[in-house]
Amino acid sequence: MFRTNTCGELRLADAGKTVTLAGWVQRVRKMGGMTFVDLRDRYGITQLVFNEEVNDALCARANKLGREDVIQIKGEVNERESKNKNLPTGEIEIIVSELTVLNASVTPPFTIEDNTDGGDDIRMKYRYLDLRRACVRKNLELRHQMTMEVRRYLDSKGFLEIETPMLIGSTPEGARDFVVPSRMNPGQFYALPQSPQTLKQLLMVAGMDRYFQIVKCFRDEDLRADRQPEFTQIDCEMSFVEQEDVIALFEGMAKHLFRTIRGIELTEPFPRMPWSEAMRLYGSDKPDTRFGMEFVELMDVLKGTGEFSVFNDASYIGGICVPGCASYTRKQLDQLTDFVKRSQIGAKGLVYARVQEDGSVKSSVDKFYTQEVLLRLKETMKAVPGDLILIMSGEDAMKTRKQLCELRLEMGTRLGLRDKNKFSLLWVVDFPMFEWSEEEGRLMAMHHPFTHPKDEDIPLLDSNPAAVRADAYDMVCNGVEVGGGSIRIHDPELQDKMFKILGFTEERAQEQFGFLMNAFKYGAPPHGGLAYGLDRWVSLFAGLDSIRDCIAFPKNNSGRDVMLDAPSYIDQKQLDELSLALDLKD
Repeated sequence: MFRTNTCGELRLADAGKTVTLAGWVQRVRKMGGMTFVDLRDRYGITQLVFNEEVNDALCARANKLGREDVIQIKGEVNERESKNKNLPTGEIEIIVSELTVLNASVTPPFTIEDNTDGGDDIRMKYRYLDLRRACVRKNLELRHQMTMEVRRYLDSKGFLEIETPMLIGSTPEGARDFVVPSRMNPGQFYALPQSPQTLKQLLMVAGMDRYFQIVKCFRDEDLRADRQPEFTQIDCEMSFVEQEDVIALFEGMAKHLFRTIRGIELTEPFPRMPWSEAMRLYGSDKPDTRFGMEFVELMDVLKGTGEFSVFNDASYIGGICVPGCASYTRKQLDQLTDFVKRSQIGAKGLVYARVQEDGSVKSSVDKFYTQEVLLRLKETMKAVPGDLILIMSGEDAMKTRKQLCELRLEMGTRLGLRDKNKFSLLWVVDFPMFEWSEEEGRLMAMHHPFTHPKDEDIPLLDSNPAAVRADAYDMVCNGVEVGGGSIRIHDPELQDKMFKILGFTEERAQEQFGFLMNAFKYGAPPHGGLAYGLDRWVSLFAGLDSIRDCIAFPKNNSGRDVMLDAPSYIDQKQLDELSLALDLKD
């Protein structure tokens, strides 16, 4: 056999045993007539000892070993004189009697250590080497633990794990589809699923009652830290449930994961926050509630009470109170102004006001306002001496709130209020059913066309559809949407009305979703569900800034796999088989 033990398992109790180990050479150190080799595998590191006084030829061979050589050794477990308390195996070493080089390695392009000298690009190109690093491997081990606990929890609740197809029909709503041409059906295309939404609803029609799968999903959209073109969902659906049933079960799953994976016992129910309140107080439908600095609307205080035309012409004025930051220098305040003016945020400027030690207010708009107005501002903001008030305004209230949200998060980061080991969870509920698309010139479903409206808002579908709220819910943790779902429409007439509001003709609705509409005619149960983002959960539990670090083979920010050099061009023969012709624009 190649090994009797792993490199992470031997302890002082094993002293005297003859063992065989195999793994990668982490480093080689020569000290006098002794050579020490750190041997690494997935499970840990064990120190090997070669003594030239005992076996000069064997020691000479050990001196020639290079980093990442794959070797096999045989030897005796011995108690170390100089113990390493930082290693689980740090009390023992192996006195080597036999050495076999299984595969010699060329010099790696970067050091295979936690503190590596490799940049992102080179590590992505050689991802299989990057995965040898303990800090990266631990993320995949955490991911494995979480999927096992998810399966254990859902199985205990009566869920069936059922696979759904990867090649499906394209749907017009939501993000862009990745499409796959069909050779056997020239001119026609499959789509890769953005989620198994309609398929899991069909499983409810089929009487499966409780379904889940840990499934790959695909969306052709611009990337950011918490997005990849292919990602993994914990996808779930239940029959004969209302919103409370779904929330209770999946809040239970979140608490189960925190307890079993992080050792954190969450006993209180997660708060519920209406979407309108989340936008009003935080400018985001996924608010980070680890810290305060909620928005305060200042239209009554600052509009029309001075000569500052920017505020007098604004449709929205809002501010945040930053505790203890009145000491910010002009340079620091200019940096904040530059921050909100960045193209990613797009604000035109920033107004600040310092609350002085004597209680007076000094602001960047002093010449436009009396001290009386500024003191009223302090009172409205509930600011105290030493606080800094930051104010933004604009013609579009929603856009300005989102800009103020970015500023709030930046201040939270600067003040160390976004501790990755502190978790603040809540449900955001009562989302709008529709949102207006300037590009399409029509109402679009905020979630998807199958979301059930709140029962009390159904009459508004005829008179004021923009005011209808959805029976939808998102779970948010530390400002990250970790999961979301809704109660689905199971009434064919209501689904038909929804399609009409969304601008579907009867023919188009039948073409795109006829299979689902027809299924509903055969008795669809009331049903609802939720999908958790597995990648986001793992990144939160691991304290990562990007989901890319918990995916074995991720894409870069351009959607490319630099290791496989994909996407790539295909042969003309393949294009001909698919009846495709390329017309690339410059």
